[in-house]
Amino acid sequence: MRLLPLSFLALILLGTLLLLLPFARAGEHSPDFMAAFFTSTSAVTVTGLATVDTATYWSPVGQTIILVLVEIGGLGIVALATVLGLFIGGRLGLRTRLVAQTDMHVVSLGEVKPLFRRVAVVMVSFQAVIAAVLAVRYRAGDYFDSWGAALWHGVFDAVMAFNNAGFSLNSDSITRYAGDGLIVVPICLGVFFGAVGFPVLAELFSGWRTPSKWTIHTRLTVWGSVFLLVVGALVFLVIEWANPATLGPLPWNHKLVSGLEGGIMPRSGGLNSFDWGEVRPETLSFATVLMFIGGGSASTAGGIKVTTFLLLAYVILAELRGDPQVTIGVRAISSAVVRTALSIALISVMLVTTATWTLMMLSDVDFEDALFECTSAFATVGLSTGLTPDLNGPSQVVIIVLMFIGRVGTITAASAFILRRRAPRYTLPEEQPIIG
Repeated sequence: MRLLPLSFLALILLGTLLLLLPFARAGEHSPDFMAAFFTSTSAVTVTGLATVDTATYWSPVGQTIILVLVEIGGLGIVALATVLGLFIGGRLGLRTRLVAQTDMHVVSLGEVKPLFRRVAVVMVSFQAVIAAVLAVRYRAGDYFDSWGAALWHGVFDAVMAFNNAGFSLNSDSITRYAGDGLIVVPICLGVFFGAVGFPVLAELFSGWRTPSKWTIHTRLTVWGSVFLLVVGALVFLVIEWANPATLGPLPWNHKLVSGLEGGIMPRSGGLNSFDWGEVRPETLSFATVLMFIGGGSASTAGGIKVTTFLLLAYVILAELRGDPQVTIGVRAISSAVVRTALSIALISVMLVTTATWTLMMLSDVDFEDALFECTSAFATVGLSTGLTPDLNGPSQVVIIVLMFIGRVGTITAASAFILRRRAPRYTLPEEQPIIG
């Protein structure tokens, strides 16, 4: 368990050193350490929050470094090494399988090797298709004068979309493409499928025609993601339809495209075609909830995960019904899984709440903006109301810690420093305190 956070930390430090090289920054000045450290952390954790403008602060070399860090961080450094080992040597040792199993949340040890092959193929395929579609549209739509620039932006945006990172080669993110369905929709699809999770994609690849045979995890992830997408888009459209600072001036078809974006991006996307600092307070609070829920387990998305959220809903339903056991369909959920879900949710609430309070104390910001920023960092989303560039050094450290914990995982981070767990050989007398 210690290997996972240490691997990500090592990659962050390596990325910081690379971004500190003079040729990584545009212009004559050398990169700032905090800018490099913050950017490297945000890239490895596939978040997308930035204290400097990616388009103007970093040179093409620096932007390429960010792209590579996002790609490795999205797949997971352990998973990437395993995939490369598969294609080169074709063999996996038991220790490597165990580490990979922990990193990718694979239930069965025998699923590790075939899963990683599918992961590599799925990532490359999705990103290649999205990059091609975007490059053609960028050039055909006269957004760029050359095919080289269109292809570079297409590849960069495709990688950011599928890995759920919010970096952009444009200073205004994707605002210049607002309402263009041939650009916004492919990016949103990349974010959606990247947030579903590799185990689910692998299962859908072989059995998408038979939903009745899906595992409970796949059912919760797929139907939960679709439900949150529809609800999120509808709520966003209803609240922002007449807002003159966001959707108000747009024609109705462009509003629908932006509504789809508003329902998907808070799930972990990070790219935006409108200013989140101008949305109504109701939209901001609802987007905060969506960010906290996040995407699927073992995906490039963050948050407590949609499976955790829905499982807790089933726990509440079982309590209201007086059922002795939590059941989903014709399957019972073990108490260990329920305890893990409760632990993740409560630890996440504690982290976000503490970080929000700390940010308000250090930077003297409003509660809504601080909560949105901290949730975005913890859920590795990358959306911002414009607060990130104005944060002081200590506040940036708070965001860095949140991004790191959000990517590594609350349970993994907490378990990384536990030397050994011993099963108790006795049981204590029970007592029932008054609840409620």
